[in-house]
Amino acid sequence: MEMIREEKLVTGIVFEIERFAIHDGPGIRTLVFMKGCGLRCKWCSNPESQKRPLQLGYNVKKCLRCGRCVDACEKDALSLEEDGVNVDRSLCTLCCICSEVCTAQALVIFGREMSPEEVLEEVLKDEIFYRKSKGGVTFSGGDPFEQKDFLVATAKLCKARYIHNAVETCGAVPWESIEDALPYIDLFLYDLKEMDPERHRKFTGVPNELVLNNYKMLAEKGKEIIARIPVIPGFNDRDDNFNMMVDFLHEHTPGIRVSLLPYHRLGKTKYDRLGMEYQLEEVEPPPESRMMELEKKFTHAGFKVSIGG
Repeated sequence: MEMIREEKLVTGIVFEIERFAIHDGPGIRTLVFMKGCGLRCKWCSNPESQKRPLQLGYNVKKCLRCGRCVDACEKDALSLEEDGVNVDRSLCTLCCICSEVCTAQALVIFGREMSPEEVLEEVLKDEIFYRKSKGGVTFSGGDPFEQKDFLVATAKLCKARYIHNAVETCGAVPWESIEDALPYIDLFLYDLKEMDPERHRKFTGVPNELVLNNYKMLAEKGKEIIARIPVIPGFNDRDDNFNMMVDFLHEHTPGIRVSLLPYHRLGKTKYDRLGMEYQLEEVEPPPESRMMELEKKFTHAGFKVSIGG
């Protein structure tokens, strides 16, 4: 008897879909944020993206102290205290019941399982705006290549509808993961954080050899790249680092667009909601004068430079 193989359904974990974005690729775009990242950058503004599984977030400012979530939790992971609800994450099984009974939305689940077809359905809601503005969809995270099969399947569906596909990546993945997506990705928004491998490891958890090698491979393949460079005081905001970046980019992708991204603390509240420590609380954003100085440095080297997007 001939064996019938069932095709495995590809799904992924998405934690947000943002519409009408204008800073993550050309035109008006829909951003699809996927969970999972191989880096642990100390300044990460999307800490809910780092781990692929679902996560429970608690916003004490929204909490009504009604106790409904405590009563609903069968694992005794929640307790009502004077200053709000205490979440014992070692007991939480992410059954999601607490978030369902929380009418104030103080308890929320970061992430939901979606199929490529479900993502496409959301993306197509703004298809008319892509046509008029030459926009499209941008896959972000985390790093979408951490869910490579889901990324490829979703990008393939979008490509079949003639939608422009961009992906934001830190490049810290095996080249094979990137290579499989090449036929379907039109633009790579590629993070370059630090040229010194040991400093890169210290502040992100991994060295940068793979990041730089993958960038070189994309350049050799002739893919369109925008280099995105965060400017983090105390980490990579050094002239020698940016001089090395200028040399690296000039060698492999001369004249490309460079986005300089000044450090900000906008993600700190997310750390609080996830019960995580925010390690850069004392770091101040770079002054405007420093950003203008860096803009001038990259512009004089022949790059098209923007700040903040």
